[in-house]
Amino acid sequence: MGHETDFSRPPELVSCSEEFNKKENNFLKGCKWAPDGSCLLTNSEDQCLRLFNLPEKIYNGEIQNLPPIDAVLKMFESGTIYDYCWYPGMSSASPDTCCLASTSKNNPVHLWDAFTGELRCTYRAYDQADEITSAHSLAFSLDGNKLFCGFNKMLRIFDVSQPGRFCTEQATYSKKRKNGQSGIISCIAPSPVDMSLYAAGSYSKEIAFYTTSSESMLCMLKGHKGGVTHIMFSSDGTKLYSGGRKDPEILCWDLRDPGTVLYVATRQVETNQRIYFDLSHSGQYLISGNHDGTITIWDTSKTSDNEGTNARYSLLSHFTYSGHTDTVNGVSLHPTFPLVASSSGQWHSCIDEDSEDNVPVNYSNDLRLWWFQPRDSSSCSFDILAYSFS
Repeated sequence: MGHETDFSRPPELVSCSEEFNKKENNFLKGCKWAPDGSCLLTNSEDQCLRLFNLPEKIYNGEIQNLPPIDAVLKMFESGTIYDYCWYPGMSSASPDTCCLASTSKNNPVHLWDAFTGELRCTYRAYDQADEITSAHSLAFSLDGNKLFCGFNKMLRIFDVSQPGRFCTEQATYSKKRKNGQSGIISCIAPSPVDMSLYAAGSYSKEIAFYTTSSESMLCMLKGHKGGVTHIMFSSDGTKLYSGGRKDPEILCWDLRDPGTVLYVATRQVETNQRIYFDLSHSGQYLISGNHDGTITIWDTSKTSDNEGTNARYSLLSHFTYSGHTDTVNGVSLHPTFPLVASSSGQWHSCIDEDSEDNVPVNYSNDLRLWWFQPRDSSSCSFDILAYSFS
């Protein structure tokens, strides 16, 4: 968000989540605004990608008493969706650019049309037995020409303009030399300043940097307690933020001094699920959900000494508020409006699986939109707009 925002506890205006709560354990798995901000993409346990348009009234500055929004598109996969991402040049004014990629269990990478919901094409990776193998992570290059895909000890790079099986392979680990980045490549992020540079996190708790012009790994970062699930560059490319499984720390790495952790932000992560975080374009604010349903915002300019750790400083929590009644696994900042989307839910089992009277645990699978007011606004600092999947 490009303007100064005042943070204080907000009132909730609307809260509905009818569709996902009709089916037990149909929890969400993150949410992502389109690059042009016109729509929002979600992933959920029912193997469906849903697309929601930004309410038209928001364009006119109307945020009070908005009705629930419906999914305008649903794209179903036949297996668990591992990852999904928007085409970076997406603009609703140019239909050809309106697309997104997804990867799911036992399927090739799919490129979907975000206007029609139809499948445009596939990118197929094959294993040594010449059988299709699924990518575990995805990311487009910033110019949209390449699609980076993460596999077990392997990265494959597809030319977006050439669907099919042709790709460039980058082994991340050498079995003979027993070095490199091991494990499944779980997340990928392209550098915002160097078109050839990208970072990859793995479930082996490692982050490595690669270039499209070399087969060699540039460097590796280690410091997480759990497998790395999400990484993100700062807009100026000087920092990399990373988070992991059952790991309470978001680490901020100083890329001008590789291996150095500038500061840590502490959140609550108690499961293996991917808990997304997001960063404002200016880099001042970091936001993440927590296991207890709260959402925390940090001001990256406000730190305290962090003695006894490998980090120089610890970020001070700028504001924490109650966002959902279950784990907040996704947060996404709108590219132009002072608007944040958040998603919630996790897998719940019965209290006593051996009991004849199994009682489901209360669960809440919600998508919510949060409106922030500028600091000089005379009205409430921000309102909650919670929308249902329907």
